[in-house]
Amino acid sequence: MLNVTITDDHNAPIKLSEMQELIQGTGMDEAAPSSQTTVTASGIYEEESVNVTGTTASYMNIQGLTLADGRFLMRPDIDNHSNVAVVSAETATDLLGRSNVVGETIKLNGKEFLIIGVLEEEETAVSSMTDSYAAYIPYTALIRLTEGVSMNVTSFCVSVNGEDMDAAEEELETILMKRFGQDEDAFSIFNQSAVAEAMSSVTGTLSLLLGGIAAISLLVGGIGIMNIMLVSVTERTREIGIRKAIGAGRGTIMTQFLTEALMVSLSGCFLGIIFSWFVIIMIDLAGGVEYGLSGGVVLVSVVFSVAIGVIFGIYPANKAAKMKPVDALRFN
Repeated sequence: MLNVTITDDHNAPIKLSEMQELIQGTGMDEAAPSSQTTVTASGIYEEESVNVTGTTASYMNIQGLTLADGRFLMRPDIDNHSNVAVVSAETATDLLGRSNVVGETIKLNGKEFLIIGVLEEEETAVSSMTDSYAAYIPYTALIRLTEGVSMNVTSFCVSVNGEDMDAAEEELETILMKRFGQDEDAFSIFNQSAVAEAMSSVTGTLSLLLGGIAAISLLVGGIGIMNIMLVSVTERTREIGIRKAIGAGRGTIMTQFLTEALMVSLSGCFLGIIFSWFVIIMIDLAGGVEYGLSGGVVLVSVVFSVAIGVIFGIYPANKAAKMKPVDALRFN
């Protein structure tokens, strides 16, 4: 999706009726105006500030909106300046008490609007942290609802049916440059693929950072386990000597100390899992954002703990296994 904001139309404004013609014959699919304003919405139970978007029928496909009930805006709604609205599930529930409100009315800045559709409730972490009160009305109805909006479109969005967003952006830029007298400052184009690439880069950097921190933590933990086991081997030297004197082989001694190192590592692992689970519950209760402890993550943590216990337990176990019974029994 491409978002366009026009700051200077150079006396060649883009009319509402021209939206689809503007991109006709290009690699772009649909175009729709997207002027927004904040209004006071009142229903049966509540009165809230709602983000209202004035647009056309194409907006639903461009933005990938999904309806839970009713329908979205249609061409007759735009042509007839109809006072109809499509609202988010949160708006319907908080203002009218339930989500199935198609056919009921809601007041936007004191004007009654018939609800013709309700969007599906968003359950992502991002949506829960953003303003979920939203309504979509015909662009022509927004003109009558608020000042500063006219039939001259100053912001619109475009969907691209191919994958080459950069080529579509250049094509749209050429169209607008020609229309606005080659003034590149007259408009701005926001390419969402650029945002996706930036987010991917940030995510990759964070993954490397967190991976580095995890690696350091594992190294420090492994060294700690090795030191504990070395102390244990030193304190139990006479015990090792007695066991070897009565027939315990090198493999038996090594298995014993490797098992102990493994138990130390797994104990830390299970304590970490329990602590993480407790913290997640606290975050859920405090922030209202739903998090969960993935079974896959738990399995990976157990596997890494086993590996750390074995790798860093080999040296102390081998040191114990190589002791000579006579020397071990003489140790004080």
